Amino acid sequence: MSFSNKVIWITGASSGIGKALAIALANKNAKLILSSRKKEALELVKNECKKSKNIKIITLDLEDYNNLQSKAEDAIASFGKIDILINNGGISQRSLVANTQISVDKRIININYLGTVALTKAVLPHFIKNNNGQFVVTTSIVGKIGTPLRSSYAASKHALHGFFDCLRAENHHNNITVTLVCPGFINTNVSKNALTGNGTPQGKMDAATKKGMSPERFAKLMVNAIEKKKEEVYIAGAKEKLGVYVKRFFPKLFSILVRKISVT
Repeated sequence: MSFSNKVIWITGASSGIGKALAIALANKNAKLILSSRKKEALELVKNECKKSKNIKIITLDLEDYNNLQSKAEDAIASFGKIDILINNGGISQRSLVANTQISVDKRIININYLGTVALTKAVLPHFIKNNNGQFVVTTSIVGKIGTPLRSSYAASKHALHGFFDCLRAENHHNNITVTLVCPGFINTNVSKNALTGNGTPQGKMDAATKKGMSPERFAKLMVNAIEKKKEEVYIAGAKEKLGVYVKRFFPKLFSILVRKISVT
C-alpha cells in the first residue's frame, strides 16, 4: 500500500507518538489531518512536516465524546475523504486501585475508550459508503496484560481490543480493516501526564519510560504495520513482549512474576 495522497487523520498528534507519526507519514506524501486539544502544538508539528500545505488541523477533546460527530464531518470535508483514522489520543495512569478516585477511572474510560469509540462511529459510515477504510488504534501492551499502578488505563485499553475485534468482524465485507498497535515503553511524556489517584498529573517520567524506544523508531515500525494492514502488532522491548506470551500460555506464572513489579 502506498501512502501517497492517502488522507490520514491522527488524534493525539501534538506530541510523542502522534507527532512522530505525522512527520513519518508526511515524508511518505500522505495528506494529514492532525488533532488534539492543543492548537499551538499542532501548528508546530505541522511546520515540522514535509509539504505542510497538505496538512489540516482540527482541534478536539476526546473527553467531549458527545460532540465528535461535527469534528468527523469537518475532517471529511478537509480533503473530501478519509482513508485511515489513527486513534492515537489518550491518557495514562499511575496509582494503586485502593488510592484511585472513581472520578479518575471515569475520566480515563471517557478519554481512552468512549472518545475513541465515538470518533470511530462518526467515521464508520463514511468508510462503509466508500467500501474502504482502515482504523488504526494505539492501544498498549497493558491492553493485553494488567500490571500494577495502571488499573484504569489497562481496563480502557483492554476494552478497545474487544470493541475493535468486533468491529473488524462485522465490517470485513465492507473492505474495512483494523490494525491494533500495542506499544511497550516509549520515550514520550506519557508518564509525566499520567493521572494519579486524585486526578492530578504525575509530573515526572518513569525510569522505564525514559529508557524506552524513541518515538521516531516506534513510528517507523507502526507505519510499516499500517502499510501491511496487520491486525495486531506488539512494538515493544523483549520483556514487554514476553509478558504477553507468558500471560497467554502460563497465566499462573505471569501472576507470580507481575507481583514483583514495584508499586512505590
